[in-house]
Amino acid sequence: MSGGVIAIDGPSASGKSSTARAVAQALGFSHLDSGSLYRGVTLVALREGSRRGLQGAAAVAGLSPETILRAAEDRGLMLQSDGTGFSAYLEGEPAEDALRSAEVTATVSAIAAIPVVREWVNSRLRAMVRAGQDVVVDGRDIGTVVFPEADLKIFLTASPEARAGRRISQRGVAIQPGHLDAETAALAARDHADSTREVAPLRPAADAVHLDTTAMDFAEQVRFIVERARPIFSGR
Repeated sequence: MSGGVIAIDGPSASGKSSTARAVAQALGFSHLDSGSLYRGVTLVALREGSRRGLQGAAAVAGLSPETILRAAEDRGLMLQSDGTGFSAYLEGEPAEDALRSAEVTATVSAIAAIPVVREWVNSRLRAMVRAGQDVVVDGRDIGTVVFPEADLKIFLTASPEARAGRRISQRGVAIQPGHLDAETAALAARDHADSTREVAPLRPAADAVHLDTTAMDFAEQVRFIVERARPIFSGR
């Protein structure tokens, strides 16, 4: 590695991306969101499948990984620096809003489980660090697979109920008991799928610092990570 790396891993809706972005800003690093590339590949698969008359999961199942990745390259899927981090671009246009659609969210796990897709994404993440970027990277296997030699590894989590409540709040709607139960169940199912998949399962690195944010506010969790990072990078 050439640049410094802080790896933040954790389950879905644990606040990895927002926390990584704030930590990067506090340290003067760039935020590198691995999920944006996986979502970008998923969006490409959905659009390519739609062009061929396929929708949703059928688009993923009906296209070979090689076809999907070739389409991603042809459509110019990339992460481009935006000053404080990197944003996904597709066909020369910003794609972040499209990446957060419900259809992409429902399909991205299947795409992220494909070994050649993971290799494609990981090679691009590593190339940015080799170029000398100091980054805070978030994902599910950053500290175990992508950057096992990261300078600092954080495993960020919270209870399924806390994560469900935060996700609903992000949508700008009131938290109703029935909605909270359904969201909690969906996150628990996602946790199980991510932690039991054969390729790069979700698990903390042996040397990761565990951070349970169930009872913490956002500023506290950012400060926790920044305070541990500063001594590591102060001499660089």
